[in-house]
This record gives sequence, structure tokens and C-alpha cells, in this order.
Amino acid sequence: MILIVDDAPANIDVLIAAIGDIDDIAVALDGEEALSIIEEEKPDLVLLDIIMPGIDGFEVCSRIKKNPETSGIPVIFLSGNDSPEEKLKGAQLGAADYMTKPVDSELLLSKIKQYR
Repeated sequence: MILIVDDAPANIDVLIAAIGDIDDIAVALDGEEALSIIEEEKPDLVLLDIIMPGIDGFEVCSRIKKNPETSGIPVIFLSGNDSPEEKLKGAQLGAADYMTKPVDSELLLSKIKQYR
């Protein structure tokens, strides 16, 4: 199962369309909901927005990686920000990858196959 975490429903729709029918997909609209789903269902991969209300994507990733039960779940950050500082922070938190929005569908599918 792939978990998509983004506070913008339009972004979620784009990602679901890009992924197609390759897998089961779960959706969370904020960090708290994402952490609950991750704890209960242990997804194979998390596609994670960074800027969200409440708990941001960096904090979600940090909590995923600190928990021994979820630390092996790959996280791909999806952000509208292309700054080297954010990419570095994502890598330091243990994210598998960082992609800039709008996401290229073919590249995203390639990365999903790589990390699953």
C-alpha cells in the first residue's frame, strides 16, 4: 500500500492519477492522520508533502524514522520547494528521495518501483 500525504486534495488527485492502478492507495490530509495510518497499516511507501498545517512533513518523516516498527518504510518527499536546504534536510531525516512538484508521472512511477 502507498500512503499519499498532502493537505491539498487537488495534489492528491494528481498523484492518484499518476500512480494509476498499480497498488492500493491510502490518503491522509495532514500529519496526524498520516501517523495514525502508518502505525496501523504499515504502508510500503509514503509520498509525503512537506508544508502542511499542524505537523509538517519533516516532523512526520522524523517520527517514522525514529520508530523501530516503521523506520524501514521509504519516504519520498514531494514539495513545491526546490531548495538545496530542504533536500538536504530530507536526506538527513532519512527520506529515500525528494521530488519537486509538479511531479513527472513517469519518474514518480520509476521511483515507486525502486523503493517498494
